[in-house]
Amino acid sequence: MTDKTTPPTWFWIVVVVLVLWDVMGCFSCVQQIRLGAAAMGPVDDWSLKYYAALPVWYNGVYAIATFGGLLGGLALVLRNKWTGLLFWVSFVAIIVMFGYAFAATDLVAHKGWGQVLPFPLFIAGVGGFSIWFAGFCTKKGCIPA
Repeated sequence: MTDKTTPPTWFWIVVVVLVLWDVMGCFSCVQQIRLGAAAMGPVDDWSLKYYAALPVWYNGVYAIATFGGLLGGLALVLRNKWTGLLFWVSFVAIIVMFGYAFAATDLVAHKGWGQVLPFPLFIAGVGGFSIWFAGFCTKKGCIPA
């Protein structure tokens, strides 16, 4: 990037929050891949069976969702033009991951929408915000087009 202007303070505040969020997501992903259902603390037999029955590709999509978001956040720190694309990759993986969990498993039937929907909606909301923010920052000149 040839523009050496310093972005405003609000840019850096949002960037730090997004990167911290993405680091927590990556940590959760690694823990789930490493420990399965036990990553969430004491769990019942249904949860153990649910995690054991997830297809192998599911963890890969989870890793793309979380590490893609982290790469997007780091690209944002570097004010790199790949930021938006990386956030989009992460967002698509989020949709695939939760789409599978809701449509192809008995998660909702077992736990109910009220228990399983709020956090995935929040995660997707942060993903959508990240995409919007990357576009907004591009328009404002904080990152290159």
